[in-house]
Amino acid sequence: MIPGKVAILTGASRGLGLALARELARKGWRLVIDARGVDELERAARELSELTVVRALAGDVGDAGHRHALAAAAGGRIDLLINNASVLGPSPQPELASYPVAELASVFRVNVLAPLALIQLTLPKMTGGCVINVTSDAAVEPYPGWGGYGSSKAALEQLTLVLGAERPDLRVYAVDPGDMRTRMHQDAFPGVDISDRPPPEDSVPGLLTLIEGTLPSGRYRARELVGVAP
Repeated sequence: MIPGKVAILTGASRGLGLALARELARKGWRLVIDARGVDELERAARELSELTVVRALAGDVGDAGHRHALAAAAGGRIDLLINNASVLGPSPQPELASYPVAELASVFRVNVLAPLALIQLTLPKMTGGCVINVTSDAAVEPYPGWGGYGSSKAALEQLTLVLGAERPDLRVYAVDPGDMRTRMHQDAFPGVDISDRPPPEDSVPGLLTLIEGTLPSGRYRARELVGVAP
């Protein structure tokens, strides 16, 4: 990567990840992005490369080799890590009494262990940087049928808060973007019309407030940050 601010952003081929990548690219950030879908990722990379330097690596953040590749692609300096990639789990969401334990382990592997592992790889390259872990209101609200995904996000939030306490030199955020009109949200509600949900672009300004500001580490709702002094 050429000198300049460098961000690793996972799950950046569509939805919130792509919307945020577009804004970071417009602001001159150099980007390392990933996604599981090769075709969508390549399309996103072509678009973003018209604005900035982009390295796009297709793969699963749950895979250790892929995480090492992401960290290596950023070079010797990382200013921002955004753990946005996650999995919903079975759809429709099963109740916990019948939730397949092997499926739950897979959800935790991607939504909890992978972000922590990537954080561990990138921290040595960070000096006063920023870590954002994308979470959900399902982490704090006991919605029936959301025990798998919600508990994984609750675990991610606790990791985020502890890391923030352990590393006061960094800004470490758990960010709830709110309901969005995305593919994952549609997968969570098969057959339901979600056209009334706001687009992911509506959550980006709040995320930028955290990225560009000096707010203390902690949990935030993205849409509540719009207009807040950084």
